[in-house]
Amino acid sequence: MAQREQWGSRAGFVLAAVGSAIGLGNIWRFPYMAYENGGGAFLIPYIFALLTAGIPFMILEFGMGHKFRGSAPKVFSRIGTKWEWLGWMQVLVALVISIYYVAVIGWTINYTGFAVNQAWGSDPKGFFFGEYLGLTGSPLELGGIRWPILGACTMAWAITWLACTSGIRKGIERACKVLIPLLFVLVLVLIFRVVNLPGAATGLDYLFNPDFSKLADFSVWADAYGQIFFSLSVGFAIMLAYSSYLPKEADINNNAAITVFMNCGFSMLAGIMIFAVLGNMAHATGQAVNDVAGAGVGLAFITIPAAINTMPAPVFFGTLFFVCLTMAGVSSHISIVEAVCSSFIDKFGWSRKKTTTLVCSFGFAMTVIFTTGGGLLILDIVDHFINNLCILGLALLEIVLMSYIVGLEDIRNHVNASSDFTVGNAWMLCLKLVTVAVLGYTFIMNIVTDYGTPYGGYATKDLLALGWSILPIAFVMSLALNRKQAVPGFIGKK
Repeated sequence: MAQREQWGSRAGFVLAAVGSAIGLGNIWRFPYMAYENGGGAFLIPYIFALLTAGIPFMILEFGMGHKFRGSAPKVFSRIGTKWEWLGWMQVLVALVISIYYVAVIGWTINYTGFAVNQAWGSDPKGFFFGEYLGLTGSPLELGGIRWPILGACTMAWAITWLACTSGIRKGIERACKVLIPLLFVLVLVLIFRVVNLPGAATGLDYLFNPDFSKLADFSVWADAYGQIFFSLSVGFAIMLAYSSYLPKEADINNNAAITVFMNCGFSMLAGIMIFAVLGNMAHATGQAVNDVAGAGVGLAFITIPAAINTMPAPVFFGTLFFVCLTMAGVSSHISIVEAVCSSFIDKFGWSRKKTTTLVCSFGFAMTVIFTTGGGLLILDIVDHFINNLCILGLALLEIVLMSYIVGLEDIRNHVNASSDFTVGNAWMLCLKLVTVAVLGYTFIMNIVTDYGTPYGGYATKDLLALGWSILPIAFVMSLALNRKQAVPGFIGKK
């Protein structure tokens, strides 16, 4: 078999891993999570979760990918042939994410253009749901294709295809060496601009003013761990694939720590940027910050455009903000597609260009569904169940497998052999006790909540078709892929 590709430099790998971890959720999820969970006090459980779960889990995945030199299915097959299906489930979940995630990137591309003349007008909410999305009454009522969204999604898929077909060093590494530093620079430029606006200090006070009473609420700690897991791209094939391209003597522990700290640092920068803008908006409209604060896609495509309308130099801020969103989305999308492509390359020995073309063509065809009038509603259901059921469930299975069935000693010895700092019993205890407990609790509570109260008020048939069905379908497909003929060398020894 051909020698496995490698990253050209340590910086290239770290920037690619950071690019995967930094996504749209860093910009619209973390600020609101902090605001809702005690402001500055939320940083205490957040940093605790980073140290006891984020870094340990990242070291584990980097170590697994580096030791077993393969994509997720190959890694798990080398741990034990009966576990290959778990890798395929992670890959299939990643494939689903790549299909709907690109639709949101399409929105950010369109809104970059809209920002030039504030095309959303004086009613960003009405524009987003009506004129732009053409939102229908139910998920299964598709309506027509929204051609501007389809065109933007086509561009996003084309960029991903180009990066992935060009290979690890010439494509993904080069792209991330440009995208990620530029993203940090643009966010810093925006922060420098918005913190000097009237009312910005009030917004930042809402974000960082600590409410220490919240620390007595266990759900705040669970939210902190949830934010860490959701934002690091662990548990669904990406980091296993990326770390498999590291050189033999790579510093696994340092690379993992740097990746986690950079990702979380970016989240905090995004929080400063967002709440400075919300503070300015509240000042301009005479409202309280808590009246204009929001979360999710509404923050990015309704609240921020409304805020841009009240700001000086709206073209400058609006264009840069949506360029940042687009770059964060594209870098993550590239990593998701690479995780899928590397699995099929490893399993069947297909060429990189053929595999990437097949994956991107299939993904693009399925993305069309999310560019229709019912696209946002479908996306909302699929994304909820992917995050709250699939990713958490698969991460929990992975950590239980490695902690209690396979054992962590081999991985610990492997990562310590080439790292500047070593991990010991504390690292294993964090994974075995803290990570398993928090993931298990959150996963069970999510199932209980969704079973007891239909998510989002959607019809049961919609939730069954678009949400609850994802995990069993992925399981059946993973078993089928598990049985397919592999190229020689796919199954290896521990």
